[in-house]
Amino acid sequence: MSGSSGLPDPLARALEGTPARLLVGRTGPAYPTSVWLRLRADHAAARDAVLETVDFEQDLGSLVASTGIYEVGTMAPDRAAFIARPEEGRRLSSEARATIAGRTTHGADFQIAVGDGLSSKAVATQVPKLLPLLAEAAALEGWSWGTPFFIRQCRVGVMNDIGGVLRPRVLVLLIGERPGLATAESLSAYMAFRPRAGHTDADRNLVSNIHSQGVSVEQASCRLIRLARRIMALEHSGIAVKETALEAVPHVDPGRQ
Repeated sequence: MSGSSGLPDPLARALEGTPARLLVGRTGPAYPTSVWLRLRADHAAARDAVLETVDFEQDLGSLVASTGIYEVGTMAPDRAAFIARPEEGRRLSSEARATIAGRTTHGADFQIAVGDGLSSKAVATQVPKLLPLLAEAAALEGWSWGTPFFIRQCRVGVMNDIGGVLRPRVLVLLIGERPGLATAESLSAYMAFRPRAGHTDADRNLVSNIHSQGVSVEQASCRLIRLARRIMALEHSGIAVKETALEAVPHVDPGRQ
């Protein structure tokens, strides 16, 4: 049976569920002009997301009064160094260590850090909506909350340094994902139980694809809070801590269920 487009219904439904460029036609050996122009525009957006920097006041300033968020940096002095030398983005600068130690609660149950990562657009678009949801949900859980901070020129491995300074029970790093050609606004949330030197991605949990066409900020908040409960109960994080299929697609409020 065919839909109104003339395509079989299952195929039409599959195409509606993906931003991938499938069955778009061709002109000779190439894409049609309209598809090619959209591809070039998406590629330019991805490059901009990586190379542009977060404007703290403009992008995150609305969160200062409500959450106290402030800015620190890594060992990477600028964007060029961050891209060329990834290891520098995995270490806090000495100034950042001192600032974090003096301004954020040590040993909090639930600590959030925000990193620019590889997409400034993801941070600017998703974090102002997601961070308040997480703060509200953590309060409902009765967890102690560490003042969040934004890390410029940030890689995921910086979680180990943060853990060494603050020793939080659960650390969540909201960080811009490497952009693709479907969206340049996708955020990831990495989680770790008492992160420390030597931790790898195997010791972390991840909720990814947080954007308008993927995991919504409401769904992400639900999933992160549920994972944090489980991590705290098990007292470890990483590959041994799993989400069920049902938990990965929540459709209820982001508070306690």
